[in-house]
Amino acid sequence: MIVKPLGERVLLKPIKEHEKTAKGIYIPESAREGKKEAEVIEVGTDKDGKPLPLKKGDKILYGGYSSDEFEINGVKHLIIEYKDILARIE
Repeated sequence: MIVKPLGERVLLKPIKEHEKTAKGIYIPESAREGKKEAEVIEVGTDKDGKPLPLKKGDKILYGGYSSDEFEINGVKHLIIEYKDILARIE
């Protein structure tokens, strides 16, 4: 299945947080830091129809509270607005 975001939206696959520390101590979900890090899967276009300045495979940090969450082939994905992307990780 191919999912192409419409407008200024981006399809992301969240990067799973570590469940234990480097010394092997398990971190409960309630105590984990809420880093919002993800991999770009698909990118929409801007108002003029030009591609947004991201590409598939980019690692990003995102913020905001409005995202649509769903599963594709059993894997959690998000669609967020481009304005909610804070930075690209290089």
